Amino acid sequence: MTIVLHATILFLAFTLTILLFKKRTSTPKLPPKACLPPGPKPWPIIGNIFIMMRNRPFFRWVHDTMSKMGYEIFCIRLGSVHVIVVTSPEIACMFMRKQDENFASRPSFLSSELGSGGFFTTAFSTYGDQWKKMRRVMVSTILSPTTLQWMHNKRAEEADHLVHYVYHVIKNNGGVVNVRVAAQHFCGNMMRNMIFSKRVFGKGTINGGPGPEEEEHVAGIFTILKCLNNFCISDYFPFLRRRMDLDGNEKRTRQGIENVRKYQDPLIDTRIEQWKNGTRKEKHDLLDLLITLKNGNGNVLLTSKEIKAQILEIMLATVDNPSNATEWALGEMINQPETLVKAVQELDHVIGKDRLVQESDLHNLNYIKACVKEAFRLHPVTPFNVPHVSISDTMVSGYFIPKGSHVLLSRPGLGRNSRIWDEPLRFKPERHLKYDSSRVTLTDPNLHLLSFGIGRRGCPAINLGSTLSIMLLARLLQGFSWSPPPNTTSIELVEANDDLGLLKPLHAFGKPPLVKNVFLTAKFYGGI
Repeated sequence: MTIVLHATILFLAFTLTILLFKKRTSTPKLPPKACLPPGPKPWPIIGNIFIMMRNRPFFRWVHDTMSKMGYEIFCIRLGSVHVIVVTSPEIACMFMRKQDENFASRPSFLSSELGSGGFFTTAFSTYGDQWKKMRRVMVSTILSPTTLQWMHNKRAEEADHLVHYVYHVIKNNGGVVNVRVAAQHFCGNMMRNMIFSKRVFGKGTINGGPGPEEEEHVAGIFTILKCLNNFCISDYFPFLRRRMDLDGNEKRTRQGIENVRKYQDPLIDTRIEQWKNGTRKEKHDLLDLLITLKNGNGNVLLTSKEIKAQILEIMLATVDNPSNATEWALGEMINQPETLVKAVQELDHVIGKDRLVQESDLHNLNYIKACVKEAFRLHPVTPFNVPHVSISDTMVSGYFIPKGSHVLLSRPGLGRNSRIWDEPLRFKPERHLKYDSSRVTLTDPNLHLLSFGIGRRGCPAINLGSTLSIMLLARLLQGFSWSPPPNTTSIELVEANDDLGLLKPLHAFGKPPLVKNVFLTAKFYGGI
């Protein structure tokens, strides 16, 4: 790593020397009496790139510096790009609500280009006709209430599979469950079933768990997610693209995409051909919907490339957040048994012991929702939202924000802001019941926490993401009692250094409930 860093520094120094002779700095001129948000003084041309290179992971340096200096808005210049980081809910709302349209574009990062198949998708496309087209497809068709209701049976089937799988893991593994595996593959299986009408690509395992194909598929998804918007050097010096993969981000991104698309794309090609030759005539899943969409002239709306890219993005957008929140929430709750007791009491009161929780019950599970929301607040899945790019020069909170700036809302900065939250580092679900215990939602319009985002570029899958998150935690809590593994007294809740997930996968000791009637409605439990 040290050798690579030194080589990178030498290369950039050489590049700087050339650029100083060949081009003028592209830093925008500030209007009179206007100033950028506070931050380190940038070098000509390259900005603060050396600070980024010396302080990996960079998001931790940014947050540590902002905390020490007392900043709630911060500016770092990387190359010619001003990167604006925000931890203030009030300032975040100025960006995302008052000036939403001006910050509705996206950066053209190489990882985003690769992950979106060439900017064909909803989340990563720059602001324009392609984004508007794919946004309409997602909102009006794929994620519409009608479509989600149509897919209900597939989600219910996978919720039963979850209970079946965890029961057999407990039975065959001395009671110890790898909650990360269970949570991630619940989400992966759920989306595969909704998209392809098949929950596994291979044969799975005898206990209902993931086979090697599913393990590689989900691992590929998380590889891509780590590479997206990863402060890659070549993203801020585009002339380096496809010449020098200085930090290996491109290689990792391509490998992750290959490991995901090698399972998905052949299924998509086959399905498209079936619709073309007439051997498939009925719609059974989301892939069928995408293939059969028509434009105003009655022609096929989406190309094969668009369909493949959008399906990859759907997988990326739905697997990480629910699984991460559930893993953290269950770990916190095991360490605070009183929260487990309250959650189980709510389940007993609302559902009873004679059936499993269903989606129709979720709106009544306010304490369970508060636990999920608290996990979103305290343990967000990523440090920042997908960057918003300013379309024109503007002023926000008295600061000049140049055209082309990348605006990053800090998830931990908002969710752990001590000015907003009492005891911000403590897992306390009750805080979300304080104002209205009758209708807890997982979003916050005032951006005191950032779960799914808001505005034009907010996540269109809020309903689906909320349903997956709440159902996952509710089924695990209702179906099993949980405690630390044998010979331990608590769960070690340590955050990883290079991301915000748990350093080690959560292993918890589970027991099926003494009253087994709760399993009788689980389709795949016959006879237990």
